[in-house]
Amino acid sequence: MATHKYKYKTFSCFNKTFTNKEPGPPPDVIHAFHSFSSPGAASMNADNLLRFLNDHQRDPHCTLDDSLHIIQSLKGDHKTDVGLTLDDFFHFLLRDDLNSPLKSEVHHDMNAPLSHYFIFTGHNSYLIGNQLTSDCSDVPIVAALVRGVRVIELDLWPNSAKDDVEVFHGRTLTSPVSLRQCLRSIKEHAFDTSTYPVIITFEDHLTPELQAVVAEMVTEIFGEMLYYPETDMLSEFPSPESLKGRILISTKPPIECLEDKETDEKGDEDMNSSDEKSYKQSAPKYTRLITIHAGKSKGDFKEDLKVEGKVKRLSLSESKLDKASESFGPDLVRFTQKNILRVYPKGIRITSSNYKPQVAWTHGAQMVAFNMQGHGKSLWFMQGLFKANGGCGYVKKPDFLVEKGPNNEVFDPKRTLPVNKTLKVKAYLGIGWSTDFSLTDFDSNSPPDFYIKMDIAGVPADKGKKKTKTIKNNWFPVWEEEFEFPFSVPDLAMLRIQVKEEDRTEKDDFAGQTCLPISDLKSGLRSIPLYDEKGEKYKSVRLLMRFQFK
Repeated sequence: MATHKYKYKTFSCFNKTFTNKEPGPPPDVIHAFHSFSSPGAASMNADNLLRFLNDHQRDPHCTLDDSLHIIQSLKGDHKTDVGLTLDDFFHFLLRDDLNSPLKSEVHHDMNAPLSHYFIFTGHNSYLIGNQLTSDCSDVPIVAALVRGVRVIELDLWPNSAKDDVEVFHGRTLTSPVSLRQCLRSIKEHAFDTSTYPVIITFEDHLTPELQAVVAEMVTEIFGEMLYYPETDMLSEFPSPESLKGRILISTKPPIECLEDKETDEKGDEDMNSSDEKSYKQSAPKYTRLITIHAGKSKGDFKEDLKVEGKVKRLSLSESKLDKASESFGPDLVRFTQKNILRVYPKGIRITSSNYKPQVAWTHGAQMVAFNMQGHGKSLWFMQGLFKANGGCGYVKKPDFLVEKGPNNEVFDPKRTLPVNKTLKVKAYLGIGWSTDFSLTDFDSNSPPDFYIKMDIAGVPADKGKKKTKTIKNNWFPVWEEEFEFPFSVPDLAMLRIQVKEEDRTEKDDFAGQTCLPISDLKSGLRSIPLYDEKGEKYKSVRLLMRFQFK
């Protein structure tokens, strides 16, 4: 392996040289190579590699074509018969495009109703930055769609002339963007990353006349891409598979918009009577485009969570969800088996921060709406969950969240369950920081001091925090440490991995992160790509780790 020398200035005048050697294959990798190669052979042929993929990596669906593709990627088109040397095998294991910790294809059943899926959902999708003063634009909408977000939220308001519709965060200083521009961008980029349906949620503050304008605009722009049901309301939602390539609208029907408006304008009977007439006239055009009807919360959780014949969407703030979960946990689960629950950030999150999504997921909430332009640990969890199922934006909920027991009972999130799975994680080494960062990004006087932090997020019983030793003054840290994490509900758990650079005088520096859904995590030796604080993937930084379930 190559050796690198790094020169640093100490005390502003003296130079000090550090020598760092790129790591070679760890003992476990060497053992695996020799175990699966033919006896006495210096290379691993396609058949040997396939056996390694099937038996060691627990990838039973891998074929000889897959192993030939790996050899071809490393050796070139005309050398597939040569096989992989130990160094080639090591490089293969470090290639996350060839050796990902998660399945890269859609593999969940996509034929169940929409209510059976967690759906990648944005909040105030048009905002570039904070909730009060930032610009509104179609740029963050496009960025969200490219990342795989499937639910886009648009707040609809009349323009100053009251003759057209704009999108902005009402009663704030955010600058508007035209609805037409947002819709055109959604049409252009809806299926760049995923072919599964895009849902647009309208927060509607419009007059009846402008609702009719929106109906015409949506129909004109989306054309055949637009899906809406033949009946006024559905008794069951269609499946993601049946809606591939389609765009759906979710909002309150005009009569509920009128009720909201009347609440704000009590006492003006003439105006309310006129409004009611206008809303009834505009209702057919607008209402027929709504696939997912949004219901208004009545403030009574028992009433809100009634499971009736027609399906609907209910929205709760993160604070109301927390309150509801205290006394109505099974009711929330039962509601979300047929209906859709959307959870959104509380109003004080003006910096576009986010909340922990685990409570919402544990209660079956499908649309956990996040500020995708934000950053931080909660957003990492959201991005991590939707790495599952090929990154298509729809993740099938565990069976226990969509099924009833023999006595019509449902999953109780407060019930403590016994441990039924344990994950062993071994951290071997990390590479790529010397390529993606400058010499002094972490420390101006020496190479960085890296360590790994790992923790679990899921149901309250599933917790655990681990930390490796710190490797001093080395751009190519080697840890060789193993840890265990027990799970009672692994299908709702996430493994968060962070690399930090130890700083004795200030806060430790961030050096990469990823979140991995346990339900989709592959066994075996895996390359783990790391991401920056906003969730953008580093070009070269990755870890070599091993995952084993028992």
